[in-house]
Amino acid sequence: MKLLIDGNILLDVLQKRLPYFEDSVRIWKICETKQVEGYVSALTFANLVYVMRKELDAEKINEVLKQLSLIFIFENLNVSDMSSAAEMQWDDFEDAIQSVTAKRIHADYIITRNEKDFRKSDVTALTATEFLARL
Repeated sequence: MKLLIDGNILLDVLQKRLPYFEDSVRIWKICETKQVEGYVSALTFANLVYVMRKELDAEKINEVLKQLSLIFIFENLNVSDMSSAAEMQWDDFEDAIQSVTAKRIHADYIITRNEKDFRKSDVTALTATEFLARL
């Protein structure tokens, strides 16, 4: 099974955000133990760096990238993804890119805290809690 992991799930773990931390850690663990294939968009990592640069220096950010790459498969962002996302005309371009990327990699689900933002997605979006209940 393939999952596209949204940035808020990663930030829940990296920043220990309650009350989401526990279920987000469980998503990481099932990806780390290869029970599922966890994908992360390159765009998501760029967004993580933007958020984390306020808290971490370049060396620590590089360390986080290395750790994430041991758990998740980073999926490149390409021009056709951006074009397809623009054609979708969603309010949030980033979410449209996530949806297009999930479809391109044939993900079974997008795991996010904001599933309502993906109502128009061809790939079903679930919260970490919803996905874990289905396992």
